[in-house]
Amino acid sequence: MGRPPTKPKKLRDGFYIEVRNKRAASGVKVRRDTREQMMQAIKEYERAKEIIVLGEFKNSKWVDKPKK
Repeated sequence: MGRPPTKPKKLRDGFYIEVRNKRAASGVKVRRDTREQMMQAIKEYERAKEIIVLGEFKNSKWVDKPKK
């Protein structure tokens, strides 16, 4: 195996949430095109997972600051 990449991945424009198992240290970022789709994804995952809303990402910048 080669060495791990040092440059962070570029994110696409859209709305991001982080989905984690309960009491886990890390999770998976999930992107949706619209706020309505993001809210639907939150409803879908909230029963079994822990959800963190990261906000909107546009033109390589966070429009909404990630909420912790």
